[in-house]
Amino acid sequence: MTDKPLTSIPEKPNTRVWLFPLLAISALSLVWYFLPHPALIVVIGIMPFALLFTLKQPFLLVLCFVIFSFFRIHEVFPQIYNFKIPLLLSMASLGALFWHLALSAKITPYWRPELSAISLFFLLVIIGLPLASNRAVAIAYFSAIYWKIIVMTFAIAWLSRRAQDFALASRLITLSGLLVGIVALSNKAQGIGLVEETRVTIGRAIGSVLGDPNDLALVLMFPVAFALSLMLSKGVGRLNTALGLISTPILFFAVIATQSRGGLLGIMSIYAVFAYRRMASKMLFFGLGGAASMLVFLLAGISERSSGGAAEGGIDQSAMGRLYAWEAATGMAQHNPLSGVGLNNFYSNYFYYSQHWDGLNHAVHSTWFGVLAETGFLGLSVFLATIGLLIKTALQTLKRIEAHPLPVDPAIHATAQAVLAGLLGTVISATFLTQGFTWPIYILLALVVALAQWVDTHLFDSPSSSD
Repeated sequence: MTDKPLTSIPEKPNTRVWLFPLLAISALSLVWYFLPHPALIVVIGIMPFALLFTLKQPFLLVLCFVIFSFFRIHEVFPQIYNFKIPLLLSMASLGALFWHLALSAKITPYWRPELSAISLFFLLVIIGLPLASNRAVAIAYFSAIYWKIIVMTFAIAWLSRRAQDFALASRLITLSGLLVGIVALSNKAQGIGLVEETRVTIGRAIGSVLGDPNDLALVLMFPVAFALSLMLSKGVGRLNTALGLISTPILFFAVIATQSRGGLLGIMSIYAVFAYRRMASKMLFFGLGGAASMLVFLLAGISERSSGGAAEGGIDQSAMGRLYAWEAATGMAQHNPLSGVGLNNFYSNYFYYSQHWDGLNHAVHSTWFGVLAETGFLGLSVFLATIGLLIKTALQTLKRIEAHPLPVDPAIHATAQAVLAGLLGTVISATFLTQGFTWPIYILLALVVALAQWVDTHLFDSPSSSD
């Protein structure tokens, strides 16, 4: 009796490899059934390359989606508006996220205290939806915008894993700000879409978010820290330095063209952070800082504004409008201390809580009072705790990078400086700009978390911060 030859046991096939192509084929077949158009053949032809790019570059897709959503690139350049680029990017980035998190397992989620804090705030916002005074308004804003902010906050934090990712984020954020700044200055020079005859806007005729000078100032202020960091940091490369060098003055003058006091405060705070870290004499820093602040105020022409200008005696109309709005926000929180009036509900509730009704509802023009009104005292407490934790983490991360005995990748150091300066500038400008439920704070939060995790795992090999 001869022994049978031993045969190797075949490996279990990986069915997940075939799952995505099968889903794609099924989807295309379904589309062809309802829309048998010849153009679909072109789509089918490029689909494999698009799918490959989507799966290989999830961070780039997520970043581009965030940039289009925040900087409103399709509204800055209305020629590409009808291409529905934000929608396509959202579908591609969400598909890539699902694939890598649920199927390929190439992205390993981690957890940190900062994510716990912001998750609690997200939970409070969600709980407040059915309790909102106008549920339709709250749910509409959540379904259109805020749920994307929630998802992309975690996506950016978990996908920013390499120094190249941080370098890419800094470049694209700076480049996007540069494009918006160029269009803003062009509109100012041509007198297009000016508010109060002097304040620049973008896309006001098409109803863009950037049609409000304060919102435009917020968008322009955000990339200033990244542009300055690229310009001042060593070792980031000549092209990056040149990008920062070109972008910094354009963003500065574009913010000035909005004549937004909140934007000016924010941009001066960002400049101050970089100057404070580089000037040995603090007395000289404060002296020059005071003189520069007065010069910027004069250069911006705030006194020439129709509202809030020198022509108005005493406390100007713009300032009084903010005080009235903050008074109304406090009333909303006192009436709804645990949940507030609900997401995006301040504007529709202004009439019921304002003691100085002038026939129009008004925006809150303050991050802190906006969060207070729409999430109550509980929500504001969690929000402030999250901001404080972020500042602490950003400071510690930068100190750990600079104290490390070995050289750290310049992209990491540059991004850490930009994130800290941008966060402090955002916090200071938040008194006059409404940012509680828009992109900037959440983008910075994600980058703060990602940088802290990178430092823990790459420089100090400390797994204590992750699960």
